Amino acid sequence: MADSRELIQRVAQGIEASKTTSPTPAGQAEPKRPAGEGHVEAINQVFALFRLNYHNQYYAAYPDASQLSQIKKLWLESLADFPVEQILKGAKHAIEHSEYLPTLNRMIECCQAGLVEYGLPAPHDAYVEACQAASPRSAQPWSHPAVYLAGRDSDWFFLANNEERMTWPVYRGHYQKYCAAVLRGEELSVPAPEALEKETAEPLSREEQLEQLRKLRESSGL
Repeated sequence: MADSRELIQRVAQGIEASKTTSPTPAGQAEPKRPAGEGHVEAINQVFALFRLNYHNQYYAAYPDASQLSQIKKLWLESLADFPVEQILKGAKHAIEHSEYLPTLNRMIECCQAGLVEYGLPAPHDAYVEACQAASPRSAQPWSHPAVYLAGRDSDWFFLANNEERMTWPVYRGHYQKYCAAVLRGEELSVPAPEALEKETAEPLSREEQLEQLRKLRESSGL
């Protein structure tokens, strides 16, 4: 049990340390890293925490190494929408609030609850909101700035003109990075919309165009 507490503490310290050591400026997404690398490491850490904290339950649920490998793959796919930081916090929350080994469904609930605490919508909900937003997008009432920023970085034209199977993974990657920034304590904001002209200029009539041309010729000596 002492080992479990120590590992949980290391995970918590790692999350806290990322708040101060991250070189990413506030409001910007993190640099890209190999796809899935951080998530694979996070899933391994989660199962290490579960093994230490739920020793007997853990080995009863996962008695076979090959079976455990398949289960980890399932968890990796199911939790891929969440930032790495939120997966680790979700595991910590599950351990601290239950004496029973969490199911995948319970783990997903813990991760979702963590995002809600920061006002962040679920990843796919954020994607739908971004895809359905009207122009000018910076003037819309976004549920959270991360939703807008992920859409902007994904490219609005790309989101509007391609199928979900192509656009969702791109948006999800950007949204995860902005969620991670929020979890580190960074404040995000939507840029102010460009000032709109108060009145739309009426097109000049042919006579007015000729008059403007005459004045231009006179002033230029042509």
